[in-house]
Amino acid sequence: QPPRPAGRGMAERPSPVHARAEALGLPVRTPLSLKSEEDQAAFAALGADAAVVIAYGLILPRAVLAAPRFGCFNVHASKLPRWRGAAPIHRAIMAGDTETAVMVMQMEAGLDTGPVAATRLVPIGPDVTTGALHDTLARAGADLIVEALAALEKNGALPSVAQPLDGVTYAAKIDKAEARIDLSKPAHEVHNHIRGLSPFPGAWLDATPSGGKPERLKILRTELAKGSGTPGEVLDDALAIACGEGAIRLLEVQRAGKRAMTAEDFLRGFAVSRGTILGA
Repeated sequence: QPPRPAGRGMAERPSPVHARAEALGLPVRTPLSLKSEEDQAAFAALGADAAVVIAYGLILPRAVLAAPRFGCFNVHASKLPRWRGAAPIHRAIMAGDTETAVMVMQMEAGLDTGPVAATRLVPIGPDVTTGALHDTLARAGADLIVEALAALEKNGALPSVAQPLDGVTYAAKIDKAEARIDLSKPAHEVHNHIRGLSPFPGAWLDATPSGGKPERLKILRTELAKGSGTPGEVLDDALAIACGEGAIRLLEVQRAGKRAMTAEDFLRGFAVSRGTILGA
């Protein structure tokens, strides 16, 4: 996609892929959309054998899908047909899934509905965050698409399998309103919610230090802990927090305008005593 305004000066900044391609001397095109006949004709004029789409964020018109000789292929970070759509990594972790995948899919007009040509399964550990899983899937997806295109070049075709009709779920784009932590829920749900939104957009709660003013805290890492109490109650001196059922322990926290820090470092500058209710 085109460069976006970023930084303090809000100057247009190209994506990392854009910048790397230019550094390698590769031509880069950044149309605002592919809907116009002019843009579609320019794409068709490339005479591509295949097109690869990764995290592009725009729907490809039928004319674009049909232009390359072998069609368009998408690298999608889920175990299709589960988690079609915009935020498959976030949603898989938030739902407590224990396994996901990266898949190479032949694109068609529907949203992530095309047949699957290559798959690599990836386990989801109980404490892994969206950021960490994203990086694992990115590396796996890079390898997988290279292998798929090599097979296509060698064999002149890339066999694919239609997605099952059962088990379809949609990974809706993350809404900012979802980021607030609800400590009245069971601990495992709170834990999955936090790690599913870490590092972006970051799950948050309100907290008031002893003798201070309320602050919004972004919670980046947690673990399940022992204990129980009123939801939001601080249970010990190491930030175990009661949930609706069970408890979590805060491991990494970020105060507004500050860097992320361990819970130990956080407590040096933000006094929270036992019995304090967070998130109220």
